Amino acid sequence: MHTLYWFTRDLRLHDNPALLAAARSDMLLCVFVVDPRWFTGDRFQCRALGDHRWRFLWQSLMALERSLRPLGQRLHIAWGEPEIVLPELAREHGVQRLIRSRLPGTEEAVQWQALKTRLPEVTFQQFETLGMIAEGQLPMELAELPDTFSQFRKQVEKAEQPDHTLRIRTVSALPPPPGFPEDNRGQCPPIPEPIHRSPFTGGEEAGLAQLQAFVFGQHRIANYKETRNALDDWGSSSKFSPWLANGCLSVREVVAAIEQYERQHTRNDSTYWLWFELLWREYFYWYALKHGGRLFSRDGVQRKRRPVTFYGHRFKAWCEGNTQYPIVNAAMNQLRETGYISNRARQLVASCLINELELDWRYGAAWFEQQLVDYDVASNYGNWQYLAGVGADPRGLRQFNLDKQAQQYDPEGAFVHRWQGEAQQPVGLHTVDAADWPIS
Repeated sequence: MHTLYWFTRDLRLHDNPALLAAARSDMLLCVFVVDPRWFTGDRFQCRALGDHRWRFLWQSLMALERSLRPLGQRLHIAWGEPEIVLPELAREHGVQRLIRSRLPGTEEAVQWQALKTRLPEVTFQQFETLGMIAEGQLPMELAELPDTFSQFRKQVEKAEQPDHTLRIRTVSALPPPPGFPEDNRGQCPPIPEPIHRSPFTGGEEAGLAQLQAFVFGQHRIANYKETRNALDDWGSSSKFSPWLANGCLSVREVVAAIEQYERQHTRNDSTYWLWFELLWREYFYWYALKHGGRLFSRDGVQRKRRPVTFYGHRFKAWCEGNTQYPIVNAAMNQLRETGYISNRARQLVASCLINELELDWRYGAAWFEQQLVDYDVASNYGNWQYLAGVGADPRGLRQFNLDKQAQQYDPEGAFVHRWQGEAQQPVGLHTVDAADWPIS
């Protein structure tokens, strides 16, 4: 059996059922495709892949290649559109089977179907590698996924949970590749230098090291619930998200570490809360698969029409950290310069865009997609819908009091000062009046 394994958001050897299945082959071609469309600004004035994500992704790919070499393998990095690149490689190397991880997102589904059409003689297989629960283990049918997270959580907690430590396997042997065909990775865009030295380094080894440090090395998991809302402190939250988003770290590996810590040290509200946050991520994964294109619709899965406006100067000011709200500016400056902001900061800047600036939430979601080093399609768009009142929130639209939030989470103004949140010339909400409008 000649197999092509298409790496996507599963850039690891540990806990990778899809790669384990691919290992049962006579020949294996490991491929990652860098799509040129990721780098073009065609969605809500934003690119699909910004500098921070691209740097982290490339680091992760290089780390994966280093891990594959001792197994006699290499990573074929192709520059091009998957619908074109993969059929060419499949025909060139007599591929009989194509495997990848199951992905949420409509574009990913369209690509998968296009490949099936172009390669009718090839067997296609997908495996669950992105979450903690396989579809067959859900306590409900996917079509019956609850409309709210609380309902989902209650059903999951009632169901018998497997011991995740028994499910973690690492690939230790792989079949040989078809020689070492040259790839065209040299056509990929250059890796930009960071404005600030990033604390995040891509790759499986770095992700596992962060897991060990946060849970067992520093025991920060024991106080996670109390510290997780800090705006600007490395140790306040797990920081697992970039590695989870790129598949350098398995969700089940994190859950297994939580369970091990609870057995060896303590089980408290904080250890539960880290699992609780992972369950939110799980919910949005299945939410995206259930709702498909509604995940990206302005009216959301609720089909709730909410009046919005679009003033270009407001969106520009929000992106550049030049609004009337210092805490929002500080967070947006941090995001632009580092590719990361805390969960609390994400809620505040999203609330500002939706409520104070009265903009279409999809512009904010697209900017996050471009900027965030830990961008995850399901979590990103699911959370934006939630805050915009068109998604999985039964309470409807959520609005934060920005002044009150600043007093609570940045009482001394240290965060605003560090990230220069006091705009020199903040853009007002109304900078265009009727006298400036064109007359036709």
